[in-house]
Amino acid sequence: MAINPNTVISPETPFADKVLYGLRRALRKLVEESAANGESLVIKRDGEIKEVAAKDLLKALPKEGIHE
Repeated sequence: MAINPNTVISPETPFADKVLYGLRRALRKLVEESAANGESLVIKRDGEIKEVAAKDLLKALPKEGIHE
């Protein structure tokens, strides 16, 4: 599902897809705002908990409007 703030979600869209769409938007917003403030985020990658600069994490996220 595309991550686009202007996307209108159809009432026929399955609930699970709506939830995933909302989570993707929330994650992107968190990372973008953290990157703008020069902050880092704690993530689990390869089974290890790591602190990563938000600007580096932002590079790894799919672009808005791109299907995963």
